[in-house]
Parts: sequence; C-alpha cells; structure tokens
Amino acid sequence: MDVSVSSRHIELTDALRSAAEEKIGRLSRFLEGMDRAEVHFVEEKNPRIADKKDVCEVTMAGHGHHVRVKVAASDPFSAIDLAVAKLEHQLHKLKTKIVSRHHPRKERVPVLDGAELDAEADEPIDPDRIVKSKQFVMKPMTPEEAVLQMDLLGHDFFFFSNSDTGKAGVVYRRRSGDIGLIDEAG
Repeated sequence: MDVSVSSRHIELTDALRSAAEEKIGRLSRFLEGMDRAEVHFVEEKNPRIADKKDVCEVTMAGHGHHVRVKVAASDPFSAIDLAVAKLEHQLHKLKTKIVSRHHPRKERVPVLDGAELDAEADEPIDPDRIVKSKQFVMKPMTPEEAVLQMDLLGHDFFFFSNSDTGKAGVVYRRRSGDIGLIDEAG
C-alpha cells in the first residue's frame, strides 16, 4: 500500500512518519485492493479544545472504494491509533457488506466509484459564492451501493448514476436518520 504522510502546524518527525506508514500499511489486510492512503496531521489552535488538539485525517482509496476518518487526540501518536481503530471498523463493515451481498452468486466484487467532498471550514459562509467545485467520473450503481459509499465517506449525501433508472440520483440522510433518494425526472 502506498502511504503518504503530511502535516500542518505539527513537526513531522521520522518516528511519527514511520509509525503512521506502518500502522496504516497493515490495514490493507482487511480489504484487498486498497492501494493508496493519505495521512494528514493538523494541530488545532482552538484553546477550547486544548485536550484534543492534534487531528489525524486518513483517506484510503482503491478499486473505487473510498474510506475516510478524522480523529482528534492529545498527541499525534494517540491520534493515529484512534484513526487505525476507526478504519479497522469501517473496512470490516465494508468487507462484510460486499461479501454478504455477493456471496450467494459467487460473483466478483464490483468496482464502485465515489466522490469525496471536503468542506472548507476556514472561510466565512456566503450563500451566493461557490467556494469549491469538483468533477468526477460516475460509474452506475444501485441506490444501496450509493448509501454504502455515503456511509464510508462519512457524508450526509452522495451523488451517483442510478443503474436501475440510468439517470442521476442523490441519496441523503434525513434528520430522522432514515435515507432519502432523489432521482432525475424524465
């Protein structure tokens, strides 16, 4: 697995880099095909959260699957440990869903494609201004696969090409916790 480690406002020591590469690299055993991981350390400057100032964000990708976690801890080594624990849980959940869905037919695992959307938290919110634009290739998938990708990315919605209708669709998490589906008309 190719693991890249970066940081902002934190000194990235050799020990921290090697610990992150080793611990994240071992996660490839949970799900075949995860071939890339990006680890990013950030130090929060907010005095209200002084006990959890070191943030570790990890994004893993491969064969169309995207898994992302973000954790905060008192030091970067604890943060990477918490991130690894969360990633183990998410990868196990993804593998279980994929295997249980395809086990009766003994088919190979489909390649899913998803988009990762990042919110720009540093800028003030202006409803008339577009602050980020993203384009991505959409492979057709069922609404259930789109819900799985939405959960793995940790987002409230997921835009996809509906293989059932052949049109664009959005799945989203409602306030009640249920899932909603919006399909293109016509």
